[in-house]
Amino acid sequence: MSQLPPGLQTPSGVPPSQTQPPESQPPRGQTVQPAPAPVRAAIPPDAVAPAQQAALPPRLPGQIPGQVPGQVPGRIIDGTRQAALPPPGAGRSAAPVKPDVPRIAILLPLSGPSAKVGRDLLNAAQLALFHFADRRFELLPRDTRGTPEGAADAAALAIGDGASLILGPLLSGSVEAAAPAARAAGINVIAFTSDRTVAGGGVFTMGFLPGQEVDRIVAFARQRGVRRLAVLAPDNTYGLRVVEQVRHLAAAPGLFLSDIVYYDPLAADFAPVIRDLANYDARRRALLDQIETLKARDDEVAAAALKRLANLQTLGGVPFDALLIAEGGKRLQAIAALLPYYDLDPKKIRMLGTGQWDAPGLGAEPALVGGWFAAPSPAARADFVKQYEAAYGAAPHRLATLAYDATALAAVLAREDGGFEAGKITAPRGFAGRDGIFRFLPTGIAERGLSVLQVRERGTAVIAGAPSNFTAPAQPPAPSPVQPPPAR
Repeated sequence: MSQLPPGLQTPSGVPPSQTQPPESQPPRGQTVQPAPAPVRAAIPPDAVAPAQQAALPPRLPGQIPGQVPGQVPGRIIDGTRQAALPPPGAGRSAAPVKPDVPRIAILLPLSGPSAKVGRDLLNAAQLALFHFADRRFELLPRDTRGTPEGAADAAALAIGDGASLILGPLLSGSVEAAAPAARAAGINVIAFTSDRTVAGGGVFTMGFLPGQEVDRIVAFARQRGVRRLAVLAPDNTYGLRVVEQVRHLAAAPGLFLSDIVYYDPLAADFAPVIRDLANYDARRRALLDQIETLKARDDEVAAAALKRLANLQTLGGVPFDALLIAEGGKRLQAIAALLPYYDLDPKKIRMLGTGQWDAPGLGAEPALVGGWFAAPSPAARADFVKQYEAAYGAAPHRLATLAYDATALAAVLAREDGGFEAGKITAPRGFAGRDGIFRFLPTGIAERGLSVLQVRERGTAVIAGAPSNFTAPAQPPAPSPVQPPPAR
């Protein structure tokens, strides 16, 4: 990839103070009742190439940031009304379709238990419209209600309303339910799930894949001298995929997979699992036996040895020099608090993590300080968070960048010729978004450029930057030749 498309290099030159909340703009254009009007927005100068920006006329008093004089301003709907929309089949239809204006549906859980997440993703999509889209772009938000049945209804409604591309849904079950109707209509789907099993056949997944994060962090650790690795993973689909990828990497020379330990992610107490991983009982017994032997000798050498053993918990080490913990949030902190207690010393054993570690506050747990994990570069996302907070008055959900980047991608493709064919979505050179560079592989999954971050007491620091481009042809990752072992 020689150069990323400038259209999707998200605007960083718009100060938060100039980023007007989309939902606070005065209504413009026509709204067809009873349906809400499609979402529209104008292209800000920051989304235009520098050479083109110089030719833009100065902003006029009272002009919307990014609006070019003479350009028809777009409209942004009030997304808070979406959850109250009548159900499909209630006689509601969208505004008349304009042949030269592509319609993009976004399917989100705007009601139900995941409504807060859905609202944040819709807000992010509106922010992307404000930054990237012109008047030749209409967004149709549709509520999946957080259920597969709701997603199927939302997809059918979107297709009936003339959508030429579907963004979302969020959950894998909803993607599976919405996909058949989209395939039958010949419409591609860019979903927000990280479940790679739903990708393919016109479905592309934007989510962060644990296998790619494992590849990045293990490769970095090997460069830094790690040769013996243990894995601690939840006994669920996520944990199995992490282990599967580690086993695949360990099949190559230079890395020994010494242990794999699964745990019940719903357990209230992780102590038995950590005790087993640390081989604590045997190491503790070895120490006590050595102390008894030295006491029986009753000489100066034995006395000196006893003094050295006095501050030890166990005797002997563990057969790994790095531990990959495939967990995040409170469970990660609960696990980390037990590591020193069972004499897994973070000063001797490097702690490694996946994108589950990409959350604030990890440095509050001393055992995690100094640990490494793979995640998107935080720089571009930090700009997005500032703009989102300025627009909506609250921090976005971590997944909001997926909706932002997907909407920005759709807007860029719409500006080119309005087409959303698979060949354009899978452009080998990829795109630059709020979570770094990404591209869709022929299998439908997203390949991402990831950074390596280190946990510090007061945050994280990038210690290995993400790549700036994709140098190799897009190829699906090799499957693991070995099945994961049973939990122990």
